[in-house]
Amino acid sequence: MNEQIAFLFTTFLYLLIVAILVRSLFSWFPNLDRNGPFVRFLDLVTEPLIQPVRRVVPNAGMFDLSPMIVIIVLLVMIQVVERAAAQ
Repeated sequence: MNEQIAFLFTTFLYLLIVAILVRSLFSWFPNLDRNGPFVRFLDLVTEPLIQPVRRVVPNAGMFDLSPMIVIIVLLVMIQVVERAAAQ
């Protein structure tokens, strides 16, 4: 695998992880304007990843575990790409 393509793809995956983390942190602030452009952008980018997992995985009490599951899957994808690039 081309190292530049692997680098770009892993960088994209890391950015998705950061976006999911920021979105999760924003959920702790109920007074935050949900109609702000940055929050809407985070929802637009991360919801297609989180929503399918949310439909399958039930909430653990009042906690939504789907962002954590998506982050774990993205980290596994990063490992696979890095190992493929190293060969």
